Amino acid sequence: MSEHDSIPETALAWHRAGTGAALATVIGTWGSAPRQAGSQLAISGRGDIMGSVSGGCVEGAVVLEALEALKDGRPRVLEYGVSDDDAFSVGLACGGEIRILVEPVGGTLPEDLLAAIVTARAARQPLAYGVTLEGWHRRLLGPADLPARFRDDRSGLEDTGEFITVFNPPLRLFVVGAVHIAQALVPMARLAGFDPVVIDPREAFATQARFPGTRLSHDWPDEALQAEGLDARAAVVTLTHDPKLDDPAIRAALASGVFYLGCLGSSRTHAKRVARLRATGITDADIARIRGPVGLDIGAKTPAEIAVSILAQMVGLLRNAS
Repeated sequence: MSEHDSIPETALAWHRAGTGAALATVIGTWGSAPRQAGSQLAISGRGDIMGSVSGGCVEGAVVLEALEALKDGRPRVLEYGVSDDDAFSVGLACGGEIRILVEPVGGTLPEDLLAAIVTARAARQPLAYGVTLEGWHRRLLGPADLPARFRDDRSGLEDTGEFITVFNPPLRLFVVGAVHIAQALVPMARLAGFDPVVIDPREAFATQARFPGTRLSHDWPDEALQAEGLDARAAVVTLTHDPKLDDPAIRAALASGVFYLGCLGSSRTHAKRVARLRATGITDADIARIRGPVGLDIGAKTPAEIAVSILAQMVGLLRNAS
């Protein structure tokens, strides 16, 4: 989990360290506001910050309000209009409006509730936090309560006046095959919010020198994937061209709920792959889940271009755009 994604954890740590902490959450935007609903900023009692609610337009004002909230223990809803001049100074074409909820931890936002969120995130359990903006009633919810919001990974205001902040598990990408395409795909995916893992039993390929700062596995692909515990927030891409490595990984992915499975190879290679999988009992419905040849058809030639096409297809499927 990156620092930018560890905002609830940071707020809880500041609170428990005795410095005090408040959480600021975007609950509404209009116009060209740069951060979507659910975006958060943690503020310590010393004025330290983690995260962002506006990309720099109103953070200073939010910090001052958060420090006041820590003094009086009361939440508040802030409304800001970002002028065109202020918007341009932080890289936006025009202004907009933004509403932000500020809650002091240990005050109206109970420590045990925030701790439950942090615990669920550590266990990769999807969870949502609901708070009514009138009456300040708070509760935790699961996917069965609001399936559409969890599926779309979308925080927002319900018709009942309750704001829902969705805490889905971080996205993960498992790349089978430490090849040139993987070297381009891994950093791109990390920038897009994925936590990448490279799996390749060939230790000469999967090295920190070739994949700096990346978690590597030298286990057999199917064993590595099963040990990781694949879920609906995971994507798998196979890149080795070697059926001994790719096929077991594909079968492991198909036995799980991964949202994306992409396999490198030409149409002819993919047809042979499908025939092998059918021979092992894989159904046509499961075969239809495989994106092969992998990536969007953008005429990609170089490893970096192929990586772009793969990442674009992954994001498109995640956001229901393809």
